[in-house]
Amino acid sequence: MNALVVYDSVFGNTKRIAFAIANALTEKVDDVETLDVRMVRPDRVCDVDILIVGSPTRGFRPTGDTVEFLNAIPDKALTGIKVAAFDTRISEQDVKSRLLPAMMKLFGYAARPIGKRLVAKGGHLAVAPEGFFVQASEGPLKEGELERAADWAKKVLS
Repeated sequence: MNALVVYDSVFGNTKRIAFAIANALTEKVDDVETLDVRMVRPDRVCDVDILIVGSPTRGFRPTGDTVEFLNAIPDKALTGIKVAAFDTRISEQDVKSRLLPAMMKLFGYAARPIGKRLVAKGGHLAVAPEGFFVQASEGPLKEGELERAADWAKKVLS
């Protein structure tokens, strides 16, 4: 069994989560590769058993590079492949604005649209999309998020 973890990262936090996920997968997966979204050809995803894609939440959605990558995956290319999606985000409790938490609830985060796009390309969503928390817009990650990411990754294998 092989897995590919694809990520985009603006301040390094999503990259750290991606590598925590990949490390957790190595316990039961023979070959795990972790790549920046700009380094992956869209047809590369056809050769894996598990595909996990993550992005920081930017403007309530995935980064442009992540969206471009997802759109470039050939239709039905993910048929028979377990997929999962994650993002990094600021928690509503840490936002200092009254308006922004309402907008976060209304517009959401990056993980859900990533997951929907992976399913639209034929993938089987192995676990619900997940968000991992940063302390501020540039990070760092909140304490315990790398461990939580590893635990989430293990659920992909169930």
